[in-house]
Amino acid sequence: MSSNKTNTTSHQAGPATAEPLELTVLLPCRNEAETVGICVRKALETLQQLGVSGEVLVVDNGSTDGSGRIAQQAGARVLYEPRPGYGHALLTGIEQARGRFILMADADDSYDLTAIEPFLQKLREGYDLVQGCRLPSGGGSIQPGAMPWLHRWIGNPFFSWLARWWFGVPVHDINCGMRAFRRDFILSLDLRCTGMEFANEMLIKATLYGARITEVPITLRPDARRSRRPHLRTFRDGWRTLRFYLLYSPRWLFLIPGAFLIGMGIGLQATPWYFVDRPASTLLPFSLLGTLGITIGYQSILFALLTKAFAINEGLLPMDERMERFFRIMNLERGLLLGAMALVAGIGLLFFWHENPAHPFALLRYGLPGVTLCTLGAQTILFSFFASLLGLRRR
Repeated sequence: MSSNKTNTTSHQAGPATAEPLELTVLLPCRNEAETVGICVRKALETLQQLGVSGEVLVVDNGSTDGSGRIAQQAGARVLYEPRPGYGHALLTGIEQARGRFILMADADDSYDLTAIEPFLQKLREGYDLVQGCRLPSGGGSIQPGAMPWLHRWIGNPFFSWLARWWFGVPVHDINCGMRAFRRDFILSLDLRCTGMEFANEMLIKATLYGARITEVPITLRPDARRSRRPHLRTFRDGWRTLRFYLLYSPRWLFLIPGAFLIGMGIGLQATPWYFVDRPASTLLPFSLLGTLGITIGYQSILFALLTKAFAINEGLLPMDERMERFFRIMNLERGLLLGAMALVAGIGLLFFWHENPAHPFALLRYGLPGVTLCTLGAQTILFSFFASLLGLRRR
């Protein structure tokens, strides 16, 4: 992330100072000429009224309407981040902020920047991250026209519920752009997303790393811009959020679907054993689907293990004791032995099928299970080598 500094030019209103501050109000900005000056003045006035040593930092992310100049004239310190992306702008601002705490918000005047005190109070109490909540389920409120109905009643509630279920994120409005946090803690998370997913990554990763998180209700007001459309695109950004959730959760992307397919496949492949009064030809499709389900399901589970190991190695996910325990038990040698045993068993079933071709159920009871076991054995051997390669970094 150090490249942010080399690609960024800083302009400051007022005399330069390197003294640490308590709070930085961080406003990412792209073509917000109508509202950025209003936001800066509100934040500065609030800091003064509260007696807080702080600054307003605006990160201009490629504006063409003079937003940076307007923010600087209003009293903000301005950074210019040429790389496009909400995450790029915020990462640059977090790295360059002088405050021990940071409160981030949008520069469209939809968030009330006079309501800083509840966030700051929670941070002073020891919380690592304080999330604003616009939704009534968390005590917030939305003024008429401030949020499209699809976002208010479907998108935001769904993604917030999914984040609570999959990751344990203790908030009701995960997409709220007004939040405050300890600067050092957020930097320690090594956040990677450079687009709109950055806000989701921050909360999910903070939760997985055991952060103290709380929520304060806020009021969302209509976007004060009139000359341009909002940056948010409903279906594009909704898909990007769901995609991020899936990529960040090997359990729900690979493990659970894989376990379901294996269970279904075993049931289907067992049909020749409990439907003995049916012609073998009518049971063949079930056995074939069973073989397919077991093979794909097992591969999916192996993907879950490899993805989780890779994510831990790369710092995307925290260390997991269950994964450590699994790889201690299932080392290369044991994996090779298990795979070889499955191969031998599969070859044995195939040999039995070959020696009894006239048996009406030979193909279904021995041939297809033999093929399945050979496939699983080969997959286990390949997985064991790949998993050991990933394990070299942990050692």
